[in-house]
Amino acid sequence: MRISELIDLPQFNGAELIAGKYGVDREVSTVNMMDAPDIIHFLKKDELLVTTAFHFKDDLDSLLLLIIEMNKQGCSGLGIKTKRFLQEIPKAAISLANELHFPLLELPIYTSLGDIVNKSLSYILDIRTNELHQAMQTHQQFTNHIMSGQGIHKILESLSSLIRLPVVLLNHQLQPIGRKKIHNLKLYENIELLIATGHYFHFPKTTMTAFSLLNETRETITLFPVYTHKQYSYLCTLGSIPLSDRSTILTIKQATNVIAFELMKENALKQNTRRIQNEFFTNFIKGAFSTTEEVISRAKEFEIVNEQRYVCAVGKIDDEEKNLTLMQYQSEQELIYDTIESELQRFHQKIHFFTIDQSYILLMEMKSGWKGIEQPFLSFLKKIQIKISAHFQEELSFGISNYAEQLIQVPTSYKEATDALYYGKMSGKKQFIEIYQPKEVPEILRMVPFDQLKKFYTDTFQAFANEPRRDHQVLLQTLAVYLETHCQMSETAKRLYVHRNTVIYRLEKCEEIIGRSLKEPEETLRLRLAFRIKALIQGNSLHI
Repeated sequence: MRISELIDLPQFNGAELIAGKYGVDREVSTVNMMDAPDIIHFLKKDELLVTTAFHFKDDLDSLLLLIIEMNKQGCSGLGIKTKRFLQEIPKAAISLANELHFPLLELPIYTSLGDIVNKSLSYILDIRTNELHQAMQTHQQFTNHIMSGQGIHKILESLSSLIRLPVVLLNHQLQPIGRKKIHNLKLYENIELLIATGHYFHFPKTTMTAFSLLNETRETITLFPVYTHKQYSYLCTLGSIPLSDRSTILTIKQATNVIAFELMKENALKQNTRRIQNEFFTNFIKGAFSTTEEVISRAKEFEIVNEQRYVCAVGKIDDEEKNLTLMQYQSEQELIYDTIESELQRFHQKIHFFTIDQSYILLMEMKSGWKGIEQPFLSFLKKIQIKISAHFQEELSFGISNYAEQLIQVPTSYKEATDALYYGKMSGKKQFIEIYQPKEVPEILRMVPFDQLKKFYTDTFQAFANEPRRDHQVLLQTLAVYLETHCQMSETAKRLYVHRNTVIYRLEKCEEIIGRSLKEPEETLRLRLAFRIKALIQGNSLHI
């Protein structure tokens, strides 16, 4: 309770506040009575001292020194009984107390200091008991919300109702946890302004922190740290909560305690899910699954579909020696992961996030062509780089693949992204974003939309499909070998283990079916591309 509330008690009848009126909001946690000359060494913060001033009756300097030292230690105030050893409180002491805004009380002669101490302590103890009882009830109420499965959202609703202030739970980057939007406009504007300052990463981690930002509303927001899994979240309220409002602070602390345990449980589940996702992606990339159907089935568990275009980006921290212990390194890696994951929620395209061998893999779903998404995606990656650099003093680089027409082509995209990352580092770049440049014909073909590849392949071999015969597969095999051997008859016969005349006969049959001469350069180029497309499609287990 505060000094102003304490002196209204019956035991302070006749007491007068003669100095330090601007300090009456000082908190009083205990009341003490001492007359020893070395009194100051036994006093505590938020303690009110009452005394007869016996040792100061002929020593004004010691009284002034006592006031100065009590103020330094954060004591609540000083009450002096007059008309016994001191007829009146010296004007110098009154002036000093006013200067320090240190409450100075004049107690009447008939007042019992023992009664003041005993009854004040009893009153304070009753208040603390009520606060503790209320805190226990509040804690039970919040715990019941969790036990009944109502979750953190219900706790925040109840807390907001109890303290009559808007409340939101934020992560270490001041983003709403659980993708809950901030509906209170003033609270949202203040948090956005606080994020813009860039200082939130260095908030105190053990005490509440209040900010009055220089915007139009000049509203105050108060942050209470919520410690979970080696990092802090924040319970944020719109409005100033004075330290003297113990009831409100205790209520909020009960909420933070329950929320902390719930977040730890959610984090454990999240870590397990993350591990399973990473195992799936690692096995997928390494070709550990036996069939395409198994890949597609497993991917559905993580809301990843096969009939979808994807672009793969692989990020990695540039090599730099830092003197970190293993625990510090792991903690930093988790924070980097969480930072990137938080940023993904802000991007308008859906991105699946994995980690492999200290690399961060972003698998972005494409709803349109690459040209329409390229610049927004590059800007998004650049923003992540800037945030990681600012918060962790680490340089993060990215390699980006060509897009994959379907999920089962993603392993190739992953290799392209890692190759782009490798070549970027080999060229001496730092904190770069490198897009993979195709170097082989199949890689160039992969840049063509799948529908167009399929149409080109179908149109080229349509004549064989119109009149399917048993020998068509043999004819196509002969044609493919002939083109791969640069139209050498003898080499074709040798590879097929047939007579040269047999090759000539089969090629003539092919010309009859397709209706074009194999001696035309454009025709042979078309056929060779069609065979390359067929190999590319079948290599990804797609059948047309």
